[in-house]
Amino acid sequence: MTTVIKAPGEAAAEKSGGDGGRPKGGAKRTSDGMALNVFSHGFLAVWAILIVLPLFWLTLGSFKTDSQIGGSALSWPSNWNFDAFGRAWEKGIGDYFANTLIVMVFSVPLTMLLGSMAAYVLARYPFKGNRIIYYFFVSGAMFPVFLALVPLFFMVKRLDMLNSYQGLILVYVAYSMPFTVFFMHSFFRTLPTAVHEAAVIDGASDTRIFFQVMLPMAKPGLISVGIFNVLGQWNQYILPSVLMQPQSGSDPERYMLTQGLIQLQYQMGYETDLPVLFAGVTLAMIPMLVVYLSFQRQIQAGLTSATLK
Repeated sequence: MTTVIKAPGEAAAEKSGGDGGRPKGGAKRTSDGMALNVFSHGFLAVWAILIVLPLFWLTLGSFKTDSQIGGSALSWPSNWNFDAFGRAWEKGIGDYFANTLIVMVFSVPLTMLLGSMAAYVLARYPFKGNRIIYYFFVSGAMFPVFLALVPLFFMVKRLDMLNSYQGLILVYVAYSMPFTVFFMHSFFRTLPTAVHEAAVIDGASDTRIFFQVMLPMAKPGLISVGIFNVLGQWNQYILPSVLMQPQSGSDPERYMLTQGLIQLQYQMGYETDLPVLFAGVTLAMIPMLVVYLSFQRQIQAGLTSATLK
C-alpha cells in the first residue's frame, strides 16, 4: 500500500475545489464593497459641502457691505472690515452671550450629574419597577417639545419663574434628561462588573463607588453626552422664546443668544444692515465650532467605546 504525501497547498486546493482555497465570489464582494465605499464617501462629501458652503457664505457676509452681499454670494470682500462685529456687539450680542452662559453654567452640570446618577442606578441596581422608570425617562425623548409648551408655560408661571434664569435652568435640565439617561444607561451597562464588586468587597459605599470608581470610568461617555447637551442647549430657541419674555415694563430683558439674533433683525426695522446680522450669527457659531473641533476625538471615542467593550 502506497501512501501519497501531498503538500499543504495541494491538499487545500483539492479541498476547496482546486482554486487554492480562495472563496468563490471574492472578486464580486470586493467590487460591491468598493461601490459601497464610493457611494458612502460621495454622500458624505455632498453633505459636507451643503453644510460648509452656507457657513462660509455667512462668514464672508459679515465682512461685506449690503451691496456686496446682494451681489455675488461667494465673492471675496473688497475690504476686510470688522465694523459689523463691533456694531453687533453694541446692539446687545454681548448681553445675550452673558445670559446664555449664565444659564448653561448651571444647566449642563446639573443635567450631567442628575442624568448620570439616574442612569447608573437604573443600569446597575435591579429593583421592582426599574424598567418602568427607565422607559418613563426614554419616552420623554419621543415627544416633541411643542406638545408641552402650553402646560410648561403655566407650570413655570405658577412657580413665578417666568423670565428668570432659575426657571430656564430647570426646564433645560428636564428637557435634556431623557437623552442623557438613555445614553449613560447604555454606557454604564458596559462597564466591568468586577470593578464594582471589588469596591463593594473593600467596603466602599454606593456613593463612593459611583463618584470615585464608576464615574471616572464613564468619562468618554460623559464627554460625548455633555457636548451634545451643550450644543442642544446653546441652539435652543423655542423654550427661551416662550419662557424668557418680559412680563411687565419693569421686568428686564434676559434674552438668550438665539432670541438675541431675532432681536437684531427686529432692531433693523426698515434699514438694511445684513452684515450686523451675519456677524451676530458668526459670533454665536464660533464657540460651538471650537468646542466640537476640540472634543471631536473624545466624542467619537465615547460613541464607539460602548460597542467595542
